[in-house]
Amino acid sequence: MAVFASAYTATMQAEGGYVNDADDPGGETYKGIARKLNSKWDGWLTIDCAKQESTFPANLDRIAELQDKIKAFYKINYWDKLRGDEMSEQRIAESIFDFAVNAGTYTSAKLTQLTVDEKPDGIIGPETLKKINSVDPVTFLAMFALQKITRYIRICEQRPDSKKYFLAG
Repeated sequence: MAVFASAYTATMQAEGGYVNDADDPGGETYKGIARKLNSKWDGWLTIDCAKQESTFPANLDRIAELQDKIKAFYKINYWDKLRGDEMSEQRIAESIFDFAVNAGTYTSAKLTQLTVDEKPDGIIGPETLKKINSVDPVTFLAMFALQKITRYIRICEQRPDSKKYFLAG
């Protein structure tokens, strides 16, 4: 079965640190957690206090309690909702999880369902999970990548300011 710690580590390498980009619809973001979308997350209190230090935002990575909150946030709100522990292939679980961090669990689950030819309702249930666990990993990852690219292209067509994020990745 897939392991959260490995997926979390891989995703955090791509997520980076603190960003407050005016063009980003999520607004202020730390390690992929957008303040506009997660305003009640208690990690923002810690971040706001850390802003008073001259070493901000570099100081955030040294706050162990904050790092623990981030890990718990992703485990509960992403990995568990996607049923990552029940996926048999680590690479597939990591890809679904990583995309969810970027696009949300609903969108990641929906594109996963389209990839495994399951009715897309945005929830990984028993039937979707069964298909995920029986698919060829290489084929899944290639088809899932195409689904993600198609989605990003649509976003860029609808919101040209987002092109810089698509081209940067």
